[in-house]
Amino acid sequence: MVSRSAVRRGMMAESCLVTRLDNRLDQLVNIDMGERGVEHLYQAARDLQGESLVGAAAETLMAVPEGGTVILTTGSVSRAWITPGLGENDGPSGAAAIARALVLGRNALCVMVCEESLLSAIGSVMQAAGLSSVTLEQAAIARTDRSLATVVMLPYATEDGSGRAQATRMLDDLKPDLLFSAERVGRNEYGVYHSMKGIDYGMGRARVDFLFDEALARGIPVVAVGDGGNEIGMGRVSNHVKAHVPYGDRCQCGCGGGIGAVTGCNILVTAACSNWGCTAISAAMAARAGDPKLLHSPRREALLLDTMVSSGLINSAHGIVDDSVDGFPRQSHIGIAELCRTIVSRAL
Repeated sequence: MVSRSAVRRGMMAESCLVTRLDNRLDQLVNIDMGERGVEHLYQAARDLQGESLVGAAAETLMAVPEGGTVILTTGSVSRAWITPGLGENDGPSGAAAIARALVLGRNALCVMVCEESLLSAIGSVMQAAGLSSVTLEQAAIARTDRSLATVVMLPYATEDGSGRAQATRMLDDLKPDLLFSAERVGRNEYGVYHSMKGIDYGMGRARVDFLFDEALARGIPVVAVGDGGNEIGMGRVSNHVKAHVPYGDRCQCGCGGGIGAVTGCNILVTAACSNWGCTAISAAMAARAGDPKLLHSPRREALLLDTMVSSGLINSAHGIVDDSVDGFPRQSHIGIAELCRTIVSRAL
């Protein structure tokens, strides 16, 4: 018969292992390969959190009640002055990895919100992650009988007033247990949405940050992933964005502010590329569940990169449709997925 002390020692050893894995995942995805100042943002967020960012995010996501509801957002209208149908490829594959892990690990109802102009492209990425796009009513049936992995795709308003109104209605109607953002641009203190180059990127952009502001005001947990300082969640480290990120203190559009988003979060995960942060979180979720199905595998990353190309999502760093993300080549993204899987393999 195993003694209680032996059980406690085993639990402590398992907890220590998971903590070590979380720290390694943090370190991996925050290597500042793009030299955009993310290591400063990581240290600031880590100091505030007092623990691994990836680990804290995974713990919070895995704490979603069985069958709970999660609202996610991703997608960035990238060249709306040309067409609002152009979105970037950093964010969608990462958000898809998280949605998949939530559905498989928590039987969650996942609701993805973005611009109506990007619903088709992002919906294709969700499908490539194994999720079928259905209505809210259909998702409720699938959640009850566990017969289908689903996601609900909903459009979000692109004007300030309607964005605020939709935030209230959506939270009242869905009563979500958590909100999650991956690489979603938020407004600065003057209400302007900026690119990393300090240019006004607000035209045609869904005002999803109002939804997150309202969720925070209601005490609903918010987890956010970003890599540049202009994303939802970066309000948590706003002073460090101003100090260490190009155009963090003064943009190029003339609004008088920097690119830093004012919307905060409960847990901020920084990464050199936001998709990498999501890959690491799903790995940490898999480690906690002891279930490799929650991993974002290298094979699936390759499939999602191809899907984003076929859906016309662009590599925003270069302004072309290809399988590089944020200027990082294809193999680096597949390699990050492989390294994340390797890091957590002992826990699986």
